[in-house]
Amino acid sequence: MDGEGGQAQHGGYHGAMTRLAEPPPETTLRNERRDFVEWHMGRPAYALWALQFDSSALSARVSAAQTHLSDLLLDGYVRQPHITLSLCGFPSLRPSLPDEFGPEAVEAQVQALQQAGIQSFDITIGGLDTFSSVPYCEVRGGTEPLLALRRALQAPDGGQTQGDYMPHVTVGLYRDAFPMPMVRERLQAFGNSEPLRVQVTGVDLLTYASAEIGGALRCRARYAFGATALQWQGDLFA
Repeated sequence: MDGEGGQAQHGGYHGAMTRLAEPPPETTLRNERRDFVEWHMGRPAYALWALQFDSSALSARVSAAQTHLSDLLLDGYVRQPHITLSLCGFPSLRPSLPDEFGPEAVEAQVQALQQAGIQSFDITIGGLDTFSSVPYCEVRGGTEPLLALRRALQAPDGGQTQGDYMPHVTVGLYRDAFPMPMVRERLQAFGNSEPLRVQVTGVDLLTYASAEIGGALRCRARYAFGATALQWQGDLFA
């Protein structure tokens, strides 16, 4: 089980995707701000596939949730609203470790996306819920195309092994171990939970600085549905 199903284990924290183990934890998990060099070993960036949204309404909902939970959250979380689809690894022209990600993997994933033939679709964002490490906005509708995208991006040699998937939009990282009943009361008190529909027209290959926890995402390439190639926006392997 990876990421939010357990805890944010390193400074990169990529907004992971797993359900909480049973029984539910009694407290949230504490995140800390430091350079997790034992994880990144000096490799500067970590890559993932995700959905980003040009939606002022979604940005406003996430911002309102961060304000509502501000006393529970770790300072300095600046990651843009997104839905993680698949973790890739540390970009490398010549991968030599299991957690590294090279050009052949990118090519295999793009071919899988083309073969999947997915078209533009809508998803529905709801109110707040929580994993042990992070609060998030629920994804209530449009999950079947998300699962199809995830399957395509996890083609052979196209991504790291990952656990059970629950799409979501991360709000932030808990700064300490808080009693879960109190946290759930706070989440339920957040009034902005009416269904919010957003359109998905493609997927993005993103990176973040591996020495930063909750740092900004940088788009390196975009795959628009129906395209024959990636639209590169920067050198992934620089």
